[in-house]
Amino acid sequence: MAAGNHHRSIVWQIAEDYSHCEFLIRLPGYCPMPAFRDIIDVPLVVRRLHKSRKEVRKELGIGEDMKVVILNFGGQPAGWKLKAEYLPTGWLCLVCGASESEKLPPNFLKLAKDAYTPDLMAASDCMLGKIGYGTVSEALAYKLPFVFVRRDYFNEEPFLRNMLEYYQGGVEMIRRDLLTGHWRPYLERAMTLNPCYEGGINGGEVAARILQDTAYGKNYTLDKLSGPRRLRDAIVLGYQLQRVPGRDLCIPDWYANAESELGLRTGSPTAVTAENNSLADSFSQDFEILHGDFLGLSDTLSFLKSLAGLDALVDSPTKTGKHTIREQKAAAGLFNWEEDIFVARAPGRLDVMGGIADYSGSLVLQMPIREACHVAVQKIHPSKQRLWKHALARQQDKGQGPTPVLQIILQK
Repeated sequence: MAAGNHHRSIVWQIAEDYSHCEFLIRLPGYCPMPAFRDIIDVPLVVRRLHKSRKEVRKELGIGEDMKVVILNFGGQPAGWKLKAEYLPTGWLCLVCGASESEKLPPNFLKLAKDAYTPDLMAASDCMLGKIGYGTVSEALAYKLPFVFVRRDYFNEEPFLRNMLEYYQGGVEMIRRDLLTGHWRPYLERAMTLNPCYEGGINGGEVAARILQDTAYGKNYTLDKLSGPRRLRDAIVLGYQLQRVPGRDLCIPDWYANAESELGLRTGSPTAVTAENNSLADSFSQDFEILHGDFLGLSDTLSFLKSLAGLDALVDSPTKTGKHTIREQKAAAGLFNWEEDIFVARAPGRLDVMGGIADYSGSLVLQMPIREACHVAVQKIHPSKQRLWKHALARQQDKGQGPTPVLQIILQK
């Protein structure tokens, strides 16, 4: 909305177009769209297989004992070339979208432009690419581990990534490792995954039936709201998203669900105080503060509670449930839970932390504002620090001994 009148007019046009919709057909991994009151959830939309895994491998001349990764990627730097050493021994890479003139190493196989991707995915052992709805839905449907690199400015990615990781199907690769060929630790990690999506994959048929029934006059909505009413709801939501924390507005009751999805607060001092008291009551059972104070900040309490949850994950990983967020698993393995943990809080988003030294000594960093990020660190000797496999592989490739992954320099 702050991009100028031209962009604002586009936003209002979109809102008005939405106001004429009867309902929203929503797919798994959706972005929150609270402007829609009438929502129908459908299963994943997935393209069906035409050939079996055995048939595809036979046509391509690939043995059953060969490990296969399908590379479904684009937008790489000009001049970037695939190299044979990118793959571990015994692996073959199927390359989608390679140019006719591009020459590939012998352990890379160029696919035809019209190759049917779902069949190739189902015949592979894992996939390497960027997150999109089609790739995520088909990877989940065919239980194919997905090694992915994050996309910039792609709003759907966080929600699709969460769904992928919830069903134990994703491994995130650092873009630098993609371009420099450090693929081995990621591929090996992918082979240990057991994707567990068991939901429906006939979302296309379900959506088509809903549209057909609607065209014949069947009413799928609970109540009939006018276009202006729907548009007004969307406008109210816009004001809600921009409102000042701590100030209550007259918001329709149904926006409570939207607030839960977006992680927003009502701004009610009573509600915040009650939450603080509840967290503080259970806090002392999970953590002991050796120095400092949480100053009654609910986000700091929540962060410390999350650290306690990581400790529990290490102690009894089988009791935490089947679906554990990938970041939680990774973080749980990095800390030495017998040593002290230093926690810092800074206002603003996480990307501000990189420039925190620019504000050295500033009172801004001591302000107990609500919007803030937290960082937890430990002082561990390089010989005892726990590394992720890709970081360890990078050190080994450089012939380095144990070196600090992160160095904090304090200047007076």
